Amino acid sequence: MKREGTMRTKLTELRDRLLQAQQELIHAAAEAGTIPSDNALRKIADLEVAIGAVEHMLETAK
Repeated sequence: MKREGTMRTKLTELRDRLLQAQQELIHAAAEAGTIPSDNALRKIADLEVAIGAVEHMLETAK
C-alpha cells in the first residue's frame, strides 16, 4: 500500500509539472499575439497526450 501511495504522489506531481509546462507555452503563445509556431503547437499537443496518460494511470490506480 505504501508504494501505491508513493506512486500516486509521484504521478500527481508529474501531472502538475506537465500542466505547468503546457500552461507556460500557452501563455507565451497568447502573449506573442500571433499564431504559435508548429513546434510550439506540437509541444502543447505532446504535453496534452502525456497529461492524459498520467491522468489515466491515476484513474486506474484507484
